[in-house]
Amino acid sequence: MLIYGLKNCDSCRKAMKALPEAQLVDVRGAGVPDAVLTQAYERFGSALLNTRSTTWRGLDDAARAQEPLALIQAHPAVMKRPLIEVDGVLFLGWNKEIEGDVNAML
Repeated sequence: MLIYGLKNCDSCRKAMKALPEAQLVDVRGAGVPDAVLTQAYERFGSALLNTRSTTWRGLDDAARAQEPLALIQAHPAVMKRPLIEVDGVLFLGWNKEIEGDVNAML
């Protein structure tokens, strides 16, 4: 199980605490593999972009107009977090419902 996120993200920390067997992939350093990012965008669409983030607010209009996948590759912190991969199935965000769904797969 992989959690794509940031080590200082509160939601990612909560997910890591609840899923101690998971491995955190810091998207600022390692990024998200293209295949995973493409699959996530196909599944979640524009919800993959965190338009409430500090990173998003700091972008100019030209950067915001980029294709979402290119924008996430250029600015990984603009991706909604955590992106959790369990046996090829992706989950986005962290709440009780997602925690239950992830635990049901384990």
